[in-house]
Amino acid sequence: MIPIESIITFVIASALLCLAPGPDNIFVLTQSALYGRRSGVMVTLGLCSGLIVHTAAVAFGVAALLMASAAAFTALKVIGALYLLYLAWGAFRAPAGSMDGPRSTLRSSGELYRRGIFMNITNPKVSIFFLAFLPQFAAPENGPIAPQIFLLGAFFIVLTLVIFSAIALLAGTLGDWLNRSPRVQLWLNRIAGTIFTGLALKLLTARAD
Repeated sequence: MIPIESIITFVIASALLCLAPGPDNIFVLTQSALYGRRSGVMVTLGLCSGLIVHTAAVAFGVAALLMASAAAFTALKVIGALYLLYLAWGAFRAPAGSMDGPRSTLRSSGELYRRGIFMNITNPKVSIFFLAFLPQFAAPENGPIAPQIFLLGAFFIVLTLVIFSAIALLAGTLGDWLNRSPRVQLWLNRIAGTIFTGLALKLLTARAD
């Protein structure tokens, strides 16, 4: 069993990491501002589901293999970058209109949820981050390593869900107000497109080390 002191330290560090600006929470913020609170929350659920995959990858050693394979790392980040560029293209093309305009382009919760999963899973840096971060709080003297990794991953996922949902609610509320102006809505679309493009370029230039 992981000592309670280690768990408390892990929770504090994880909360700070969730609050620090990064691709995932920026993604939630832009989606909420553009399409409403429900959009941000569903994307958050998708991102957290993706974190389950990354946690399992670390627990079973898949992340280490990904880190060792330059081809696999490159392929995964290219797929993720292309998807972000696709989202950027859609944001740049979205017209200004009423509050029922761009927000209606994402019709189902399932689509929003899948968007979050794909965004998270195609970012190999998340697996590498988990590979570097989670094992620091696991030790052989506390029992089998894999269950400890899954427990730590669960704590991180719950924190991510709470913090990102709060970001989604706040950004969605602000977006409701801003989207009353078609002109502001058009600029929000352009800002979102620019952010997605920047995230894509950052992912393309990411290195495994």
